Amino acid sequence: MFYVKTVPTLTRAGTDITFKPLLCSRRLRSTVTSTSATQRKQQEDDSTGQHDSTQSESPGQPGAGGRCSSSSSTANEITVDFDQSQEAYKSKDSLELLRSLVVFKLCSYDFLVDKNQEIMDLGKTILGQRGFNQFMKMTFYGQFVAGEDHRAIRPLIQKNQAFGVGSVLDYSVEEDISQEEAEQKEKDSCVSSAEKDSIGKDHIEQRFQAHEQFGDQRGGVTGARTYLYADEAKCDQHMETFIKCIKASGGSSMDGFSAIKMTALGRPQFLLQFSEVLVKWKRFFDFLSSHQGKDGMEALEQKLDLKQLQEFLTKLGAKGGYYGWFTGREEESSGTIDMLDWNSLIDDRTKISDLLVVPNVELGELEPLLGMFTAEEERQMERIFQRMDVLAKHAIENGVRLMVDAEQTYFQPAISRLTVEMQRIYNKDKPVIFNTYQCYLKEAYDNVTMDVELSRREGWHFAAKLVRGAYMYQERERAKEIGYEDPINPDYESTNWMYHRCLDYVLDEIALKRNANVMVASHNEDTVKHTLRRMNELGLLPRENKVFFGQLLGMCDQISFPLGQAGFPVYKYVPYGPVNEVMPYLSRRAQENRGFMKGAVKERDLLWKELKRRLASGELLYRPMY
Repeated sequence: MFYVKTVPTLTRAGTDITFKPLLCSRRLRSTVTSTSATQRKQQEDDSTGQHDSTQSESPGQPGAGGRCSSSSSTANEITVDFDQSQEAYKSKDSLELLRSLVVFKLCSYDFLVDKNQEIMDLGKTILGQRGFNQFMKMTFYGQFVAGEDHRAIRPLIQKNQAFGVGSVLDYSVEEDISQEEAEQKEKDSCVSSAEKDSIGKDHIEQRFQAHEQFGDQRGGVTGARTYLYADEAKCDQHMETFIKCIKASGGSSMDGFSAIKMTALGRPQFLLQFSEVLVKWKRFFDFLSSHQGKDGMEALEQKLDLKQLQEFLTKLGAKGGYYGWFTGREEESSGTIDMLDWNSLIDDRTKISDLLVVPNVELGELEPLLGMFTAEEERQMERIFQRMDVLAKHAIENGVRLMVDAEQTYFQPAISRLTVEMQRIYNKDKPVIFNTYQCYLKEAYDNVTMDVELSRREGWHFAAKLVRGAYMYQERERAKEIGYEDPINPDYESTNWMYHRCLDYVLDEIALKRNANVMVASHNEDTVKHTLRRMNELGLLPRENKVFFGQLLGMCDQISFPLGQAGFPVYKYVPYGPVNEVMPYLSRRAQENRGFMKGAVKERDLLWKELKRRLASGELLYRPMY
């Protein structure tokens, strides 16, 4: 029997917040079509990854809006020149420019990058800990990290802000443990007691299981920091760290932004299992769509005829009135359901573990993903929600926006879904929670369009950060080794096309509704120019604070600062933390910069150009005035 029982909305333990059903009785259909154009090949590799900048909304008066036009008046068009070295580096003294050149050049040598850990260990032996720390502050640490604590980073934040660039704070400390320890921690945290006791009996796919060879999540990751689960006390410590970061952001700048990672807030086991549930529910919807001849259509265009659905499920042996699943009363039904209606079934459950049921196509019934959950495991799942609620409330109190970083694809469906639930609660009046969309994923466009449509129906502010992605090498290797479809786009050109397609869709939504927000988190100059061109076409003004730009601290200043000085809301992703404890982050930053700096000829040329100009004009001792 295939049977779903709807129950009152899910109340999160320990909070007064409830999940509302995803369904609105009134159907709101999109009238916007994405205007994806064929993209030319990019000249520079985008290296923003997960830490690709993040943005907050700068204060400002909303611009005249509401229309979606194909062109704007010449008076309103804003252009930015990214070739002016003097304007790009007016916030830097000459030593900072020289440091950038040296660091970028060192990052381009494969030998130095591959052996960076051994070289750093040798440096500590020769210079001693204090001397090594000082050397790092003069070079790599000084280039990519703002300081050791919230007090030390304040001067840099204030200086950047004086030149039109905001900050997104991220406490980038990671555990410096061995690969073996990391693999063991990951294995222990991703397997439940029920799973251990019922090996071979449950319905978990290989993709959503812990695998020893990929236990160390840090492998094959560029830029993004990682968290390894130890226990619930450690998750509470991570939450307190995020709270300090939120307060530091609120105390350092207007409308700051703070980055968080969901895997730091709870046991990854739940994220793995809930992700599998979401994937299987979508797969079942696709299965039903194919039987109605709807396969191959865009996600938002796929609609199931309820009458045909009733007949088909009855053939599978299912029972019940399916109109009532989605509308409450048959006479209110439009006769069709889409993916958002289908997803609403997952909302109506009382216990967190009750979410973990999956449809069995062969048997025509819902089956639990696992046989049983212990009371402690149920509490561990609930604590993820509770910690997120705490962080969101602190963000509102401090005037800070939260960016939820994207992670690996076997965690991401759950992370994205939980982030959307937070947006439904906290984004009613203004954008507080930003979700991250990785455009190197084949399903990125579907994910963006579905969430935009949900925000339309329910009337909250859609807020997104668009990145290309930070886990490509790890994801490809894992998919190949375990034997599931590679979730990544086949090449860089298709990722560019996907990025611009998602971006165009959100920009159109902003122009139509003025209720969406997007952060263009990219180091790619062509992508930034594309965004500026589309903003001019749609009549979107910088002062409206709907479209943000962001890059990493220490990279692409020739993009960030001209944008800021032209009045666009632009932000630097600002990592901070003690020297020794951010070494894992710096190590991956060196690896990321290797590919980026081999192609970023323009940035090095502009740095040299500005140094030569200062030397020729007698301004070598130039000090920024602010």
